Amino acid sequence: MSFLKNIFKKKEEVPVVASYATFWAWFEKNAPAFYQAVKGGRESIEKDFFEKLTPRLDELREELFFVTGMYNDTTAELIVTADGRAKNIVFAEELMQAAPQLPNWRFTALKPAMPIEHVNISMNGYDFTAENIFFYANELPAYPDEIDITIVHDDYTAENKNEISGGVYLFLDNYLGELDFLENIDHLDFATRQDAKQELIPIGKLKDFLIWRQKEFVEKYAGMRHQTQNDNYSVMEGQLQSGNKLLAVINTDLLNWDSKASHPWMAILVIKYKGGENGFPNADDYEELNVIEDRLMQQLVDADGYLNIGRQTANNEREIFFACKDFRKPVRLFDEVKQQYKDRFEVEIEIFKDKYWQSVERFNN
Repeated sequence: MSFLKNIFKKKEEVPVVASYATFWAWFEKNAPAFYQAVKGGRESIEKDFFEKLTPRLDELREELFFVTGMYNDTTAELIVTADGRAKNIVFAEELMQAAPQLPNWRFTALKPAMPIEHVNISMNGYDFTAENIFFYANELPAYPDEIDITIVHDDYTAENKNEISGGVYLFLDNYLGELDFLENIDHLDFATRQDAKQELIPIGKLKDFLIWRQKEFVEKYAGMRHQTQNDNYSVMEGQLQSGNKLLAVINTDLLNWDSKASHPWMAILVIKYKGGENGFPNADDYEELNVIEDRLMQQLVDADGYLNIGRQTANNEREIFFACKDFRKPVRLFDEVKQQYKDRFEVEIEIFKDKYWQSVERFNN
Protein backbone atom coordinates (compact mmCIF):
# COMPACT_ATOMS: atom_id res chain seq x y z
CA MET A 1 0.00 0.00 0.00
CA SER A 2 1.46 3.34 -0.98
CA PHE A 3 -0.27 5.44 1.66
CA LEU A 4 -1.44 4.34 5.08
CA LYS A 5 -2.73 6.41 7.95
CA ASN A 6 -4.57 5.80 11.18
CA ILE A 7 -7.35 8.26 11.82
CA PHE A 8 -8.15 9.44 15.33
CA LYS A 9 -11.67 10.61 15.74
CA LYS A 10 -13.02 14.04 14.94
CA LYS A 11 -16.56 14.89 15.99
CA GLU A 12 -19.07 16.60 13.77
CA GLU A 13 -22.83 16.52 13.38
CA VAL A 14 -23.94 13.72 11.05
CA PRO A 15 -27.12 11.69 10.69
CA VAL A 16 -27.04 8.60 12.88
CA VAL A 17 -25.83 5.43 11.19
CA ALA A 18 -28.07 2.83 12.81
CA SER A 19 -26.64 -0.36 11.38
CA TYR A 20 -23.95 -1.94 9.24
CA ALA A 21 -26.43 -1.97 6.34
CA THR A 22 -27.07 1.79 6.45
CA PHE A 23 -23.34 2.46 6.80
CA TRP A 24 -22.55 0.46 3.68
CA ALA A 25 -25.47 1.96 1.76
CA TRP A 26 -23.99 5.38 2.49
CA PHE A 27 -20.48 4.22 1.58
CA GLU A 28 -21.64 2.66 -1.69
CA LYS A 29 -23.29 5.93 -2.71
CA ASN A 30 -20.00 7.77 -2.18
CA ALA A 31 -17.64 5.01 -3.28
CA PRO A 32 -16.62 6.51 -6.67
CA ALA A 33 -15.72 9.85 -5.08
CA PHE A 34 -13.90 8.11 -2.21
CA TYR A 35 -11.89 6.07 -4.69
CA GLN A 36 -10.77 9.21 -6.49
CA ALA A 37 -9.79 10.78 -3.16
CA VAL A 38 -7.64 7.81 -2.14
CA LYS A 39 -6.09 7.58 -5.59
CA GLY A 40 -5.37 11.32 -5.48
CA GLY A 41 -3.00 11.00 -2.54
CA ARG A 42 -2.44 12.83 0.72
CA GLU A 43 -4.00 16.21 -0.05
CA SER A 44 -7.35 14.92 -1.33
CA ILE A 45 -7.58 11.91 0.98
CA GLU A 46 -7.70 13.96 4.18
CA LYS A 47 -10.51 16.28 3.15
CA ASP A 48 -12.53 14.15 0.76
CA PHE A 49 -12.31 10.79 2.51
CA PHE A 50 -11.01 10.87 6.10
CA GLU A 51 -13.19 13.77 7.25
CA LYS A 52 -16.30 12.19 5.77
CA LEU A 53 -15.73 8.59 6.87
CA THR A 54 -14.57 9.25 10.45
CA PRO A 55 -17.87 10.59 11.90
CA ARG A 56 -19.87 7.92 10.08
CA LEU A 57 -17.72 5.17 11.56
CA ASP A 58 -18.02 6.86 14.96
CA GLU A 59 -21.77 6.46 14.82
CA LEU A 60 -21.29 2.70 14.64
CA ARG A 61 -18.51 2.33 17.22
CA GLU A 62 -16.03 4.92 18.41
CA GLU A 63 -13.28 2.41 19.20
CA LEU A 64 -12.85 1.41 15.56
CA PHE A 65 -10.19 3.03 13.39
CA PHE A 66 -9.31 2.71 9.75
CA VAL A 67 -6.35 2.57 7.43
CA THR A 68 -6.57 3.20 3.72
CA GLY A 69 -4.44 3.37 0.59
CA MET A 70 -4.08 1.97 -2.91
CA TYR A 71 -3.93 -1.84 -2.88
CA ASN A 72 -2.84 -1.78 -6.54
CA ASP A 73 -3.14 0.60 -9.48
CA THR A 74 -6.91 0.16 -9.79
CA THR A 75 -8.04 -0.88 -6.28
CA ALA A 76 -8.33 1.15 -3.10
CA GLU A 77 -8.30 -0.74 0.20
CA LEU A 78 -10.13 0.13 3.41
CA ILE A 79 -8.90 -1.68 6.51
CA VAL A 80 -10.93 -1.33 9.69
CA THR A 81 -8.78 -1.97 12.74
CA ALA A 82 -9.50 -2.51 16.44
CA ASP A 83 -6.13 -0.96 17.30
CA GLY A 84 -5.11 -4.22 18.99
CA ARG A 85 -7.97 -4.22 21.52
CA ALA A 86 -9.64 -7.61 21.90
CA LYS A 87 -13.00 -6.14 22.90
CA ASN A 88 -13.29 -4.39 19.51
CA ILE A 89 -12.07 -7.18 17.21
CA VAL A 90 -15.47 -8.80 16.66
CA PHE A 91 -17.10 -5.51 15.63
CA ALA A 92 -14.41 -4.76 13.05
CA GLU A 93 -14.89 -8.28 11.65
CA GLU A 94 -18.68 -7.99 11.57
CA LEU A 95 -18.58 -4.63 9.82
CA MET A 96 -16.30 -5.85 7.08
CA GLN A 97 -18.21 -9.11 6.65
CA ALA A 98 -21.24 -6.97 5.86
CA ALA A 99 -19.38 -5.00 3.16
CA PRO A 100 -20.76 -5.12 -0.39
CA GLN A 101 -18.77 -5.95 -3.50
CA LEU A 102 -17.87 -2.59 -5.03
CA PRO A 103 -15.82 -1.79 -8.15
CA ASN A 104 -12.27 -0.56 -7.37
CA TRP A 105 -12.59 -1.35 -3.65
CA ARG A 106 -11.18 -4.00 -1.32
CA PHE A 107 -12.43 -4.27 2.30
CA THR A 108 -10.37 -5.92 5.03
CA ALA A 109 -11.01 -6.53 8.72
CA LEU A 110 -7.91 -5.91 10.89
CA LYS A 111 -4.39 -5.19 9.72
CA PRO A 112 -3.10 -8.18 7.75
CA ALA A 113 0.39 -9.62 8.06
CA MET A 114 2.97 -8.13 5.71
CA PRO A 115 6.22 -9.60 4.35
CA ILE A 116 8.91 -8.46 6.73
CA GLU A 117 10.92 -6.83 3.95
CA HIS A 118 7.98 -4.45 3.42
CA VAL A 119 7.79 -3.41 7.07
CA ASN A 120 10.02 -0.37 7.47
CA ILE A 121 8.82 2.12 10.04
CA SER A 122 10.27 5.48 11.05
CA MET A 123 8.77 6.85 14.25
CA ASN A 124 9.87 9.33 16.92
CA GLY A 125 13.28 9.65 15.29
CA TYR A 126 14.00 5.89 15.25
CA ASP A 127 13.88 3.24 12.54
CA PHE A 128 12.25 -0.15 13.00
CA THR A 129 13.30 -2.80 10.49
CA ALA A 130 14.23 -6.46 10.28
CA GLU A 131 17.87 -5.41 10.65
CA ASN A 132 17.71 -3.72 14.06
CA ILE A 133 15.09 -5.72 16.01
CA PHE A 134 15.79 -9.06 17.70
CA PHE A 135 14.06 -11.32 20.22
CA TYR A 136 14.41 -14.27 22.52
CA ALA A 137 11.79 -16.38 24.32
CA ASN A 138 11.71 -16.67 28.10
CA GLU A 139 10.96 -20.03 29.66
CA LEU A 140 8.68 -19.79 32.69
CA PRO A 141 8.62 -23.10 34.59
CA ALA A 142 5.51 -22.10 36.56
CA TYR A 143 3.70 -21.08 33.36
CA PRO A 144 4.97 -23.41 30.61
CA ASP A 145 2.33 -22.44 28.05
CA GLU A 146 2.98 -18.70 28.40
CA ILE A 147 4.60 -17.10 25.35
CA ASP A 148 6.85 -14.51 26.94
CA ILE A 149 9.07 -12.59 24.52
CA THR A 150 11.89 -10.14 25.14
CA ILE A 151 12.58 -7.66 22.35
CA VAL A 152 15.99 -6.07 21.77
CA HIS A 153 16.20 -2.99 19.55
CA ASP A 154 19.66 -1.67 18.71
CA ASP A 155 18.77 1.83 19.96
CA TYR A 156 16.82 0.82 23.07
CA THR A 157 17.68 2.47 26.39
CA ALA A 158 15.81 3.00 29.63
CA GLU A 159 15.34 6.65 28.64
CA ASN A 160 13.66 6.00 25.28
CA LYS A 161 11.59 2.97 26.33
CA ASN A 162 8.26 4.59 25.40
CA GLU A 163 9.42 5.64 21.94
CA ILE A 164 11.07 2.31 21.12
CA SER A 165 8.26 0.16 22.53
CA GLY A 166 5.66 2.14 20.57
CA GLY A 167 7.56 1.63 17.33
CA VAL A 168 8.12 -2.06 18.00
CA TYR A 169 4.43 -2.63 18.72
CA LEU A 170 3.56 -0.96 15.41
CA PHE A 171 6.21 -3.03 13.64
CA LEU A 172 4.86 -6.30 15.05
CA ASP A 173 1.28 -5.27 14.31
CA ASN A 174 2.19 -5.02 10.63
CA TYR A 175 4.65 -7.94 10.47
CA LEU A 176 2.53 -10.52 12.32
CA GLY A 177 -0.88 -9.07 11.54
CA GLU A 178 -3.16 -7.49 14.11
CA LEU A 179 -5.03 -10.65 15.12
CA ASP A 180 -1.99 -12.97 15.29
CA PHE A 181 -0.07 -10.45 17.37
CA LEU A 182 -2.96 -10.24 19.83
CA GLU A 183 -3.59 -13.98 20.03
CA ASN A 184 -0.09 -15.44 19.99
CA ILE A 185 2.05 -13.32 22.32
CA ASP A 186 1.13 -13.31 25.99
CA HIS A 187 3.75 -10.93 27.31
CA LEU A 188 6.27 -8.62 25.69
CA ASP A 189 9.26 -7.04 27.41
CA PHE A 190 12.29 -5.03 26.27
CA ALA A 191 16.00 -5.16 27.01
CA THR A 192 19.24 -3.58 25.82
CA ARG A 193 21.86 -5.69 24.09
CA GLN A 194 23.96 -5.52 27.23
CA ASP A 195 21.13 -6.78 29.44
CA ALA A 196 20.01 -9.58 27.12
CA LYS A 197 19.95 -12.93 28.93
CA GLN A 198 19.94 -15.17 25.86
CA GLU A 199 21.29 -15.30 22.33
CA LEU A 200 19.53 -12.80 20.10
CA ILE A 201 17.36 -14.13 17.28
CA PRO A 202 16.53 -11.98 14.21
CA ILE A 203 12.94 -10.74 14.39
CA GLY A 204 12.27 -12.31 11.00
CA LYS A 205 12.22 -15.73 12.69
CA LEU A 206 9.55 -14.74 15.21
CA LYS A 207 6.65 -15.78 12.99
CA ASP A 208 7.96 -19.33 12.60
CA PHE A 209 8.57 -19.57 16.34
CA LEU A 210 5.00 -18.50 17.10
CA ILE A 211 3.55 -20.95 14.57
CA TRP A 212 5.48 -23.77 16.26
CA ARG A 213 4.35 -22.74 19.76
CA GLN A 214 0.74 -22.35 18.67
CA LYS A 215 0.76 -25.79 17.04
CA GLU A 216 2.03 -27.30 20.31
CA PHE A 217 -0.64 -25.44 22.26
CA VAL A 218 -3.48 -26.58 20.01
CA GLU A 219 -2.31 -30.21 20.10
CA LYS A 220 -2.18 -30.08 23.90
CA TYR A 221 -5.56 -28.45 24.54
CA ALA A 222 -7.74 -29.05 21.46
CA GLY A 223 -11.26 -30.06 22.45
CA MET A 224 -10.60 -29.78 26.18
CA ARG A 225 -13.68 -28.83 28.20
CA HIS A 226 -14.62 -28.69 31.87
CA GLN A 227 -18.13 -29.59 33.00
CA THR A 228 -19.24 -27.36 35.84
CA GLN A 229 -22.64 -28.76 36.83
CA ASN A 230 -21.21 -30.71 39.79
CA ASP A 231 -18.55 -28.18 40.82
CA ASN A 232 -18.25 -26.77 44.31
CA TYR A 233 -18.72 -23.06 45.00
CA SER A 234 -17.54 -21.00 47.94
CA VAL A 235 -19.04 -17.82 49.36
CA MET A 236 -16.23 -15.49 50.39
CA GLU A 237 -16.61 -12.37 52.51
CA GLY A 238 -14.15 -9.61 53.18
CA GLN A 239 -13.92 -6.04 54.33
CA LEU A 240 -12.37 -3.24 52.30
CA GLN A 241 -10.34 -0.34 53.68
CA SER A 242 -13.41 1.85 53.27
CA GLY A 243 -15.27 -0.37 55.71
CA ASN A 244 -17.57 -1.70 52.98
CA LYS A 245 -18.03 -5.43 52.66
CA LEU A 246 -16.97 -7.58 49.74
CA LEU A 247 -18.95 -10.67 48.81
CA ALA A 248 -17.78 -13.20 46.23
CA VAL A 249 -19.28 -16.46 44.97
CA ILE A 250 -16.52 -18.49 43.30
CA ASN A 251 -16.25 -21.88 41.63
CA THR A 252 -13.39 -23.26 43.70
CA ASP A 253 -13.08 -26.44 41.64
CA LEU A 254 -12.29 -24.30 38.60
CA LEU A 255 -9.65 -22.34 40.48
CA ASN A 256 -7.83 -25.61 41.20
CA TRP A 257 -8.19 -27.02 37.68
CA ASP A 258 -4.84 -27.99 36.16
CA SER A 259 -5.76 -27.09 32.56
CA LYS A 260 -6.55 -23.41 32.89
CA ALA A 261 -4.50 -22.51 29.82
CA SER A 262 -7.04 -24.30 27.60
CA HIS A 263 -9.36 -21.32 28.27
CA PRO A 264 -6.83 -18.48 27.91
CA TRP A 265 -9.13 -15.43 27.66
CA MET A 266 -10.49 -13.72 30.75
CA ALA A 267 -13.76 -11.89 30.13
CA ILE A 268 -15.08 -9.65 32.90
CA LEU A 269 -18.36 -7.76 32.85
CA VAL A 270 -18.27 -4.88 35.33
CA ILE A 271 -21.67 -3.43 36.26
CA LYS A 272 -21.73 -0.25 38.34
CA TYR A 273 -24.85 0.55 40.34
CA LYS A 274 -25.83 3.31 42.77
CA GLY A 275 -26.42 1.00 45.73
CA GLY A 276 -26.65 1.80 49.40
CA GLU A 277 -24.22 3.10 52.00
CA ASN A 278 -22.40 -0.23 52.30
CA GLY A 279 -21.66 -0.44 48.58
CA PHE A 280 -24.13 -3.28 47.99
CA PRO A 281 -27.06 -3.06 45.53
CA ASN A 282 -30.56 -2.25 46.64
CA ALA A 283 -33.27 -4.90 46.24
CA ASP A 284 -34.35 -3.81 42.73
CA ASP A 285 -30.79 -3.61 41.41
CA TYR A 286 -29.88 -6.90 43.05
CA GLU A 287 -32.72 -8.63 41.25
CA GLU A 288 -31.77 -7.09 37.90
CA LEU A 289 -28.09 -8.00 38.37
CA ASN A 290 -29.11 -11.61 38.90
CA VAL A 291 -31.24 -11.49 35.73
CA ILE A 292 -28.17 -10.32 33.79
CA GLU A 293 -25.97 -13.03 35.29
CA ASP A 294 -28.54 -15.74 34.50
CA ARG A 295 -28.69 -14.51 30.92
CA LEU A 296 -24.91 -14.74 30.57
CA MET A 297 -24.76 -18.23 32.05
CA GLN A 298 -27.51 -19.46 29.72
CA GLN A 299 -25.60 -18.33 26.65
CA LEU A 300 -21.98 -18.81 27.74
CA VAL A 301 -21.93 -22.50 28.59
CA ASP A 302 -19.07 -24.80 29.50
CA ALA A 303 -19.64 -27.19 26.57
CA ASP A 304 -18.92 -24.32 24.16
CA GLY A 305 -15.74 -23.26 25.96
CA TYR A 306 -17.00 -20.62 28.41
CA LEU A 307 -16.47 -21.20 32.14
CA ASN A 308 -18.21 -19.03 34.72
CA ILE A 309 -15.65 -18.56 37.50
CA GLY A 310 -18.01 -16.55 39.66
CA ARG A 311 -18.80 -13.02 40.72
CA GLN A 312 -17.67 -10.35 43.14
CA THR A 313 -19.86 -7.60 44.62
CA ALA A 314 -18.38 -4.60 46.44
CA ASN A 315 -18.03 -0.81 46.27
CA ASN A 316 -21.08 -0.35 44.02
CA GLU A 317 -19.78 -2.83 41.43
CA ARG A 318 -20.73 -6.35 40.38
CA GLU A 319 -17.95 -8.15 38.48
CA ILE A 320 -18.78 -11.37 36.63
CA PHE A 321 -15.85 -13.55 35.51
CA PHE A 322 -15.65 -15.97 32.58
CA ALA A 323 -12.64 -17.91 31.33
CA CYS A 324 -13.05 -18.48 27.59
CA LYS A 325 -11.59 -20.34 24.66
CA ASP A 326 -12.47 -17.41 22.39
CA PHE A 327 -13.34 -13.79 23.09
CA ARG A 328 -15.84 -12.94 20.36
CA LYS A 329 -19.10 -14.33 21.76
CA PRO A 330 -18.68 -12.97 25.30
CA VAL A 331 -17.73 -9.53 23.99
CA ARG A 332 -20.77 -9.43 21.74
CA LEU A 333 -23.05 -10.57 24.56
CA PHE A 334 -21.51 -8.16 27.07
CA ASP A 335 -22.02 -5.33 24.60
CA GLU A 336 -25.71 -6.25 24.25
CA VAL A 337 -26.04 -5.97 28.04
CA LYS A 338 -24.23 -2.64 27.98
CA GLN A 339 -26.55 -1.21 25.35
CA GLN A 340 -29.71 -2.58 26.97
CA TYR A 341 -28.90 -1.20 30.44
CA LYS A 342 -27.11 2.01 29.51
CA ASP A 343 -29.80 4.15 31.16
CA ARG A 344 -29.68 2.16 34.40
CA PHE A 345 -26.12 0.90 34.95
CA GLU A 346 -22.66 1.95 33.88
CA VAL A 347 -21.20 -1.14 32.23
CA GLU A 348 -17.55 -1.82 31.38
CA ILE A 349 -16.13 -4.71 29.35
CA GLU A 350 -12.72 -6.19 30.05
CA ILE A 351 -11.19 -8.95 27.90
CA PHE A 352 -7.54 -9.99 27.97
CA LYS A 353 -5.18 -12.96 27.66
CA ASP A 354 -4.68 -14.65 31.02
CA LYS A 355 -3.67 -18.27 30.40
CA TYR A 356 -3.18 -19.05 34.06
CA TRP A 357 -6.08 -16.95 35.39
CA GLN A 358 -3.75 -14.85 37.51
CA SER A 359 -6.36 -12.07 37.59
CA VAL A 360 -8.59 -14.22 39.83
CA GLU A 361 -5.84 -15.94 41.82
CA ARG A 362 -6.72 -13.71 44.79
CA PHE A 363 -9.81 -15.84 45.37
CA ASN A 364 -7.56 -18.84 46.02
CA ASN A 365 -5.80 -17.06 48.88
